[in-house]
Formats: sequence, structure tokens, C-alpha cells
Amino acid sequence: MGAGDLLRELTPQVLGALVRRYGRFDGCEDAVQEAVLAATVQWPAEGVPANPRGWLLTVASRRLVDQMRSDHARRERELATATEAVPEEPQGTDDSLVLLFLCCHPALTAASQTALTLRAVGGLTTAEIARAFLVPEATMAARISRAKQRIKAEGSSFAMPGGAEHAERLRVVLHVLYLIFNEGYTASSGSDLHRADLAREAIRLTRMVHAQLPGDSEVTGLLALMVLTHARRETRTTAGGDLVPLDEQDRAKWDRALIDEGMALVKASLAGPALGPYQLQASIAATHADAATAPETNWRQVHALYLILERIAPNPMVTLNRAIALAEIEGPAAGLDLLSTLDGDERMAGHHRLLSVRAHLLEKTGDTTGAYEHYRRAAKATASLAERRYLESRASRVHS
Repeated sequence: MGAGDLLRELTPQVLGALVRRYGRFDGCEDAVQEAVLAATVQWPAEGVPANPRGWLLTVASRRLVDQMRSDHARRERELATATEAVPEEPQGTDDSLVLLFLCCHPALTAASQTALTLRAVGGLTTAEIARAFLVPEATMAARISRAKQRIKAEGSSFAMPGGAEHAERLRVVLHVLYLIFNEGYTASSGSDLHRADLAREAIRLTRMVHAQLPGDSEVTGLLALMVLTHARRETRTTAGGDLVPLDEQDRAKWDRALIDEGMALVKASLAGPALGPYQLQASIAATHADAATAPETNWRQVHALYLILERIAPNPMVTLNRAIALAEIEGPAAGLDLLSTLDGDERMAGHHRLLSVRAHLLEKTGDTTGAYEHYRRAAKATASLAERRYLESRASRVHS
């Protein structure tokens, strides 16, 4: 394991240990970040220490002591604790999941939950997160700072919530990991179609959650969905970075090891008593992965799964994807009829995905004029340069 990977693995463990001891999430998080930055400078030059976790705990503790000494309002109360040596945590102690639940506090916005998770649990620097989401570092730093202050104001305890609150917080955690993966898999803006570093980080964090909650079917389903989707990463773009749609990808180049892992995870997730949205999406991904060629795809099964997903977790994107499957079964006119039900949905107004799918189905009906118009509108609506190039090329093709 490289130093960078080791630091990402140890960051939440060290932060969890400090927060459990001192209860100051904001101060501890800053101290751990400083320790990690020190490690990135010293370890390559001096070598990874024999006890890297203890090294980080010691350095972060010293940073925290310095911080607490400068806090005059709490000086007398906190210095007595801060000057004590920080003991090495018992082997096997890992508060990473507790920390992840804290970062996904419901008082935070999804954007803040995502940024804080990547920094506190993922071990990414503010600069790395800012680059991933194409925003200035100062903007991301302010977002993270506000998130930490909001958690402090809420008076949140560093403990795993129980009962119904645990289930609800886990739902938020999985949603945040899903958002991180989606941004990595299909970047919402910028010149690249995907950002593999974000996708890999989402998978790593989801593996961590799965290791601690192996019996949770939705956790297993989300990991399966990510793994099966990530297996196609090398075939989604040309050497020049242009998008390659699913039905044109070279399936022989899909990552077979990831597909095998994903298939096993899907099977395990479906063994549980309940059926959730991530399990269903993973089952859809498995159906695509199971087809040796695009024409062999079991579209009836895909459509049936989307129909169930639409019932238990209604979402216009689910309906849009069901329209694609329905068009494969009953023809493009049926797909267009289903798409028309989304025209009054404000969430989809002018959305490039709705425009591009309609263009695709219009092209299949032979309406090249309508297809051209919708491809052009879709190209203007997306902030992704890779998607824009693809949509413009489709428009040119039907217009020629």
C-alpha cells in the first residue's frame, strides 16, 4: 500500500480517536489535516514510520494542544486534558463509521455532507476536493468550515445513533456516497466525462461501510452498483475523450474481476428480507453486465426492475430510464409516450437527459428534424464538454 492510500485509510481512524477523546470535531479535524499534510512532506523523504497511526495521532494531538492553548475562553478547563499524552487506541478500534454518520448530519446540505465526508473520512485535502468539483479552493474551504460550525452548533455527540435515527442517517450516508460516485462516473461539468479518483474514493468508502455492516442489503446493493458500473470505465470514452454509449462499448474490455465481484454482491443483497432502490439499480446493472452483446440485453427484465423501482422510489430519472427500456420492448413511440409524462415535471424542465433521450427516440422513429432540434438543445443544456461533443456529433449525423 502506498503512502497516499495508507493516509486515506488512517485519516478517519485517527480523527475518530481524537474526537472520541476530546469531543471537538472541528478542532480535531483541522489538527488531523495538518498532521496528514506533514506526513505527505516527511514520509516520502524519511520513510513511513513503523507505527504510522501512532505517528499521526501524536502529531495531530500536538497541533490540537497548540490550538487549545490559544483558546483563552477554554484554556483552564481544556489544558488539563490536552497536556495528557494521547494513548494509542486499542488495536481494532475504528470509529470511521461513526465519523461518517457525523459528517452526514441531517442539518447539513448534501453539498456540505459530501465535502465534509471527502475531507474528514476520505482524507482528501480541501484543494483536491475543490479540483474534483471545479470550484475555487477558498469556496470549498468556506463550505467545509460552515459545515463543521453547523455540526458544532447542533451539539452533536460522537456516537452512533440508534433505532429509527440510525436507519435514517444510514440512508443519508448511502445517498452521499452515491452522489460522490455519480460525480466521479459522469462529471456534471468540465472537460472530462468522468473523474476516476472520485469514483474510486466512493467505492473505497462504501467498502468500508460494507465491512462494518455486511448484513445490510442496501449497503451491499450500493457497493454492487458501484463495482458493476465502474467495471465499464475504460470503455466509456475514446482515446480522445469522446463518450461511447453503452450499446457501442467493447464489452470484452469490461473489467471481468469487478463484474464477478458485483454479481456476487447483487446475489447477496437480494437474499435479504427487503428490497431497496440500490439493490434494484444493482440488479439492473447486473442485467446489462450479463449480456455478452448489446442486442442480447434482457430489456424486459430491465423494464420490470425499473417499474418496481419507480413504485418504491419515484423519481423522474427512473421514469426516463424506464422509457428507454420500454422503447426497446415496444418501440420508440411507446418510449416517447412515457417521456411525455415528464414534460410537466419542473425538475426535468430543460434537462439535457430528457432532451437527449427524446432526440434518440425521435431519431429511431425517423423524425430526423425533431431529433436534430432536441440533440442541439440537449448539447446546449449540459455543462459536460464530453457530453456536449457527443450530442453535437449526433445532431450532425441526423442532419447530414
